[in-house]
Amino acid sequence: MKTPAWLKPAVMGAVVGAIATVVLGFSQGGWVRGSTADRIAEQRSEAAVTAALVPVCISQSNSDPDSPAKFAQLGAIKSSYERRDFVMKAGWATVPAADKPNGDLAAACADVLAKATQS
Repeated sequence: MKTPAWLKPAVMGAVVGAIATVVLGFSQGGWVRGSTADRIAEQRSEAAVTAALVPVCISQSNSDPDSPAKFAQLGAIKSSYERRDFVMKAGWATVPAADKPNGDLAAACADVLAKATQS
């Protein structure tokens, strides 16, 4: 059986088109692999949970009997790492059902408290 003359260019065009679609889809089209999508979803969910728990941290800091002195100490700290550690040691970043403080929550809470003490 003879193949038509147009078959070879059509197949080559389809292969090149498929390759171009995949390359453009992953580089410019926003396509990602499943593992990358899972990692992005996990990062976003952790950020959302941290943002949702910041009011708990703020509430715990406000209910602390030594809060005025601690706020003054926190305002004097310039390093974000030291502020995070200060909030963790103060116990403000420990969610009521948790055993230990959450570092991400402490960092977010320290940022909010530092801005509040500066203004």
